Amino acid sequence: MSTQFFEHQEKARRNTSRLVFLFGLATVAIAASLYGIAAVATGFRGTDPATQKMVFQIVWLDPVLMLQVGVLTLVVVGGASLYRTHQLAGGGRVVAEALGGRLLHADSSAPLERKILNVVEEMAIASGTPSPPVYLLEHEVGINAFAAGYSPSDAVVGITRGCAEQLSRDELQGVVAHEFSHILNGDMRLNIRLMGVLYGILVIGMIGYFLLRSSFWAGAASRRNSKDNSAMAMAAVGFGLVIVGFLGTFFGNLIKASVSRQREFLADASAVQFTRNPDGIAGALKKIGGFEAGSHIESPAAPESSHLFFGQALSSGLNSLFATHPPLAERIKVLDPSWEGASGQGAVGPGAAAGVVGAPSHRAAAGFAGGGADAPAASAVEQMGSVTVAHLAYAAQLLGEIPPAVKEAAHDSFGARAVVYALLMDADSEARKLQLAVLDEKGEGGVPELTRKLMPEVERLGRGHRLPLIDLALPALRELSASQYERFQGVVHDLVLADQRIDLFEWTLQRILLTHLTPTFEGVQRPRKRLRGKKQVRRVLKVILSTLVRAGTLSESAMQQVVAGAGRDLGEDELQLLPPDEVGLAQLDEALSLAASLVPGAKERVLRACAQVIAADRKVAESEAELFRAIADSLGCPVPPLLPGQPLA
Repeated sequence: MSTQFFEHQEKARRNTSRLVFLFGLATVAIAASLYGIAAVATGFRGTDPATQKMVFQIVWLDPVLMLQVGVLTLVVVGGASLYRTHQLAGGGRVVAEALGGRLLHADSSAPLERKILNVVEEMAIASGTPSPPVYLLEHEVGINAFAAGYSPSDAVVGITRGCAEQLSRDELQGVVAHEFSHILNGDMRLNIRLMGVLYGILVIGMIGYFLLRSSFWAGAASRRNSKDNSAMAMAAVGFGLVIVGFLGTFFGNLIKASVSRQREFLADASAVQFTRNPDGIAGALKKIGGFEAGSHIESPAAPESSHLFFGQALSSGLNSLFATHPPLAERIKVLDPSWEGASGQGAVGPGAAAGVVGAPSHRAAAGFAGGGADAPAASAVEQMGSVTVAHLAYAAQLLGEIPPAVKEAAHDSFGARAVVYALLMDADSEARKLQLAVLDEKGEGGVPELTRKLMPEVERLGRGHRLPLIDLALPALRELSASQYERFQGVVHDLVLADQRIDLFEWTLQRILLTHLTPTFEGVQRPRKRLRGKKQVRRVLKVILSTLVRAGTLSESAMQQVVAGAGRDLGEDELQLLPPDEVGLAQLDEALSLAASLVPGAKERVLRACAQVIAADRKVAESEAELFRAIADSLGCPVPPLLPGQPLA
C-alpha cells in the first residue's frame, strides 16, 4: 500500500501539470483580448473631415495580425515567467527576504527567537529533515507563517512577530507542524512555481500601467502641439492593457485559489497528526479570528505570495472566489466539530482569543492521526513525510542529550565546522593522526583547536545522535561565505580520504552535506542526468541494491536471493547481483544522481526494495539506518529517525 507521502508527492506533481494547463488557458485568453485591442487600433482610419467622426475599418480575422499578437504575447508572458522563475531559483530565502524577513541566527539567545528556533529544530529532527533557516517578519503584527522553497534542502520557514508573540508554545508548534506538512508533501515546489508563472500573466497589466503613467507626462508636450496625438494613442493603448491586466489578475487569483485551498485542510490534519494536540493548531486559528490584525500581511510582496501563508494574508471583496484559504470558521470546525464560535453560529470573534470557545474534540484529532499512540510501529518507508508524537518526544530527548558545548558550537558557523570535523575523526589512532595533520594544515584558524576540544564529548554521544547533530549544524553551515564553504568542503574531502578508504558513515555524512548545502551555494538545480529506458533503470537498480547488500554480512548465494527477490517486487525479474568490482560508494553516488529523476511512485518502490535488502538479515545496524537515510535524502524523501524497535522495511 502506498504511503501518504508518495501519494501527496504524486498529487503535487499532477497539480503542477494542471497549473501549466491553466497558465496556457490564461495566456490564450490574454492573447485574444490583446488581439481585440490590436484589431481596433489597426482599424482606425482617421477622422472624417465632413462629420468629424472617427472612421474604423476593422478586420476581426486577420491571420497575420493574429500570429503577430500571439507570438508577442507568448514572448512577453512566457519571458516574464521565465525571468521571475530565474529570480526565484535561490529558493525560499529569496521569498523570505522579499517579504521583509530577517534571518534568525541559530545561536540567538533572545527569548522570543529561541522559542521559535527550538520548536522548528524539534520538528526538523522529528521529521528527518535538516533544520531550515528561520526568518522573522518582525514588522508584521498579524498572526501568520509560511514555508517556501523547492525542496527540504532549500526550504525556509517564516514566522510573523504577531505569531511568535500572540501564540503559546503549543499553538506555535501546531502552526510550525502545518508548515512542515507543506515542506514534506511537495506543496512548496508548486507554490514557488506558481509565483513564477503568475508573474507572467500579470506583466501585461504592469506594462499598461506604465504606458498610462507615461502618457500623462507626454500630455503636456502634446498639448503644445495640436497635431501630436501620441499621448492620446499611448493612453488608449495603456488603458487597454490595464483592462487586459485586470483579466490577468482575475485568472491569476483564480488559479491560486484553485490549487491552494484543499491543501490547507490537509496541512491542518497533518499538524494534528504530528503533534497529537488539536488544541495547538485550532487554538492558533481561533486566536487569528479574535485578534484585531487577524492574519493580515502588510508587505508589498504579500499579493504575490499570499498562497504560501498559514492564514489568509489578504482581504478581498471576492473572498469566496479568490480566497487562497478555506474560511477560518470552516477550518476550525473540521478540527473541532463541537466548536460553535463566539456567537454560537460558527463565527470567529474576539472571544476566541480569550479561550471562550467550545472544548476541542480529541476524537476528531484521533481520526487525523491515524491510530492511537499504542498503534504498532510502522516501517520507516510507511512513515516518510510523517511525524508522530513519539518522533517529537524522541527528537526532544536527543536534543536534550547533546552536551551544551556541542549544541552551542553546532549553532555557530565557526563551531559547526568543528562539529562536522569531530564527527569524521576515525577511531583508529593512526588514521586519526593523519586526519589531525590534515586539519592543522588546511583548517581555518581556531577550528582545529575547537575540534580537538569537542572531540571527547562528540565521541561520548551515541550513534543515534550523529545525524540529528548534522541536521542541527546545517543552518549555521549555510551562513558560510562561498570561499569558506569551498575550503570547508575541501577539508571534509581530505579528512575522509586521509586513511585511503571511505566507510559508510563518512559517505553518509558527505552525501547529506552535499544534498542539503548544494542548493545554498550552487543554486537549486534539476537532476542533470535522467533515467532513460528500461535498460538504464535496471542498471541503476542493480547498482543500488548490490551495493547495499554487499555492505551486509550475508553469504554470496543469500545476497543473490535477496537482490532477486527485491527485483521481483519491483517488477524486474532479471535483476542480478553485481560482482564486487562493479559496485561501491562511487557507483552508488552516480546511481542515486540518476534515480533522483524518478517519479514519486518509482522512488517509493526503490526505497522499499532498499529497506528490504538492508533488513534481509533480520537486523538493522545503526550504520545501515544512516545509509538508508542518506539514500532517501538523495531521492528527496525525508525519513524520520528510526525509533527503538521500529522496523525499517
